[in-house]
Amino acid sequence: MFKDLEEKMSKTIAALRTELATIRTGRANAALLDQIRVPYYGSDVPVSQIGNISVPEPRMLMIAPWEKAVLGDLEKALLASDIGITPSSDGEVIRLILPELTEDRRKEFVKQAKGMSEKSKVSLRNLRREANEDVKKQSKDDGLPEDEAKSSQDQIQKITDKFVAEVDQVIEKKEQDILTV
Repeated sequence: MFKDLEEKMSKTIAALRTELATIRTGRANAALLDQIRVPYYGSDVPVSQIGNISVPEPRMLMIAPWEKAVLGDLEKALLASDIGITPSSDGEVIRLILPELTEDRRKEFVKQAKGMSEKSKVSLRNLRREANEDVKKQSKDDGLPEDEAKSSQDQIQKITDKFVAEVDQVIEKKEQDILTV
């Protein structure tokens, strides 16, 4: 039971890390484009599936699509996205030059990251609640002794505390990345 709980909580942390990768820091990161979908042969696909994404300079992303025909759609998708960067195309590749982040914009990103961490903590608490309900049900249905039920609930709380602390560490590191000029 505890292994299953830890596995679910680990997935919550992994989802948080993936989500945090989409928040801009001072450096260019190809993960910024993960959420952007481009119409391609009748379906929307991630940018990473239509071309090579490279980081030639610390504040520049370069997308080299495998087919030139998709350049226009790619450019439109980038403009429509919420990353706040205007793409420049030379007919071969698209360059995204990340502007220097202002202090206000950095604080906004930190706020966004903290919101994501709070969602993760809520998810962890929901998993804890479900596990505690399972213990109570097991206690009622299977006649699990009260002291074993209490011990299980204490173990569940320790696991939850460990993962909440991990969320705090992840968000602290991301906050440092965002605020580093």
